[in-house]
Amino acid sequence: MSAKKESLGKTVGIVVAVCLVCSIVVSGAAVGLRELQQTNAKLDKQTNILVAAGLYETGMSNDTIEAKFEEFVVPRYVDLDSGEFTEAPSPDYDMYKAAKVTETSTPVTNSNVGFQRRPNVASVYLVRDEAGKVTRVVLPVHGSGLWDLMYGFLAVDADGKTVKELIYYQQKETPGLGGEVQNPAWQEKWDGKKLYENGEVAIKVKKNANPDNPHSVDALSGATLTSNGVQNTIQYWVGEQGFGPFLKKQAWRS
Repeated sequence: MSAKKESLGKTVGIVVAVCLVCSIVVSGAAVGLRELQQTNAKLDKQTNILVAAGLYETGMSNDTIEAKFEEFVVPRYVDLDSGEFTEAPSPDYDMYKAAKVTETSTPVTNSNVGFQRRPNVASVYLVRDEAGKVTRVVLPVHGSGLWDLMYGFLAVDADGKTVKELIYYQQKETPGLGGEVQNPAWQEKWDGKKLYENGEVAIKVKKNANPDNPHSVDALSGATLTSNGVQNTIQYWVGEQGFGPFLKKQAWRS
């Protein structure tokens, strides 16, 4: 009986020791990889912004992406209510995290955009040419698709009215249908479209849209709900609750 107890005790001891060693290894790996994960996330974000800015070239090295971003893109923050530039609320400010906190966000009203609150302060990215003139303004946008929220960047010309690029970098739509929001051929259809008509949001995503209509983009084939989600997203973010006041004031010109 004593031998059995001794054997059981050794077995338990070995199991505990193995679990302890494994937990230490896993914790150490998580800490060690955290910096790499943060670096990769930053690089991925810069890449997507450069695509929206029309500055990305296939095969660019990581160093080139970082250098081009630093040279031509200026991150700023905007008070969505006033449409004016403001300072970052904190050094590590994240507009998506801020939207989840009552004190730093505002309820969404009369919209099918797919989320309940939006941040009071949002990030924007000013794209400058070699002379320092703003040529585009890149706006982070997100809204519902068929299965989940979709995240992207809308690039608007310096006139504050004309679309230059719409790219989605995170979505869970059905491949071959709603997933076509990431198809370059569909994204190209947004270039040159006008956001407003007589001061009102006029951009629409519709089936069999006339390509010559400056306010309409052809919907994705077989993906009505995803197409509706894109329309709701863009209409919200360029409207009065989103970046509308900022685009109308064109604060980047001052």
